Amino acid sequence: MKDINAVIFDLGGVLIDWNPEYVYLDVFNGDREKMKWFFDEICTMDWNENQDAGYPIAKATEERVAMFPEHEELIRMYYGRWVEMLGERIQGTVDVLKSLVNNNNYKVVALTNWSHETFPIALERFDFLHWFEGIVVSGEEKTRKPFPEIYETTLKRFNIEPEKSVFIDDNLRNVEASKAIGINGINFKDPETLVEQLKELNIHL
Repeated sequence: MKDINAVIFDLGGVLIDWNPEYVYLDVFNGDREKMKWFFDEICTMDWNENQDAGYPIAKATEERVAMFPEHEELIRMYYGRWVEMLGERIQGTVDVLKSLVNNNNYKVVALTNWSHETFPIALERFDFLHWFEGIVVSGEEKTRKPFPEIYETTLKRFNIEPEKSVFIDDNLRNVEASKAIGINGINFKDPETLVEQLKELNIHL
């Protein structure tokens, strides 16, 4: 392995806490079983990721309402109350990011699955998103992780060599996809573990 000179961060689940449970657990009166059914059958992860890949939110919502008219109110909440699903910064990881940016030895960028329609809200709320050299937003690229094109786009845009980079994501599927094209990968668990994993790659904060 060559010395790492570029660090690529995922955002949601790594630097930013995002969870639709913040809205729906209350809506379902704490009934996790009912909430899980809703996410498994109605507003699914695949459906959400389609918007992350650039599909229009309004169109996606109307199509889902047409499929499940009896759940219209719940479906419209998904993006209607999306801001409430956006939690706080994950401070420990933000501290890691700050150290890497201040170090000046690393190119630090982000690669996120995020709708281009909602991402400006995050940009306004979280100052640390402006610390990156750049951010590749799936909704703007009309593709998403784990498809190889978006990793290739990131490498090319910021002149990054895959074997000299590391990608940090809380989704193992996305990490494995990065490894498949030669990028070193870290499956994020928590900030403390991340620090140790970076040390193992000879990245010192």
